Amino acid sequence: MFAAEELWIDVRSASEYESGHLPQVINIPHIEIAERIIAIAPDQQTPIKLYCGSGRRAGVAQEELEGMGYFNTSNEGGYKDLLKSK
Repeated sequence: MFAAEELWIDVRSASEYESGHLPQVINIPHIEIAERIIAIAPDQQTPIKLYCGSGRRAGVAQEELEGMGYFNTSNEGGYKDLLKSK
């Protein structure tokens, strides 16, 4: 599921993240993505995989990132669906 060069971001709230998350992912709530992404991924070509509870907040975060020049992003949908696909 995880390629070494990919950055997986859980864009749910910190409390949602703490209640369960995929391994090897970082948590940046979708409302903080614009202010925190440059410190995490200064290279705009970094492959970024986003997920949340259902895919809606991941979509919002993806649009924000694309507006900042990050075009190698994908909305991976919801956490529970990702767990089922493992």
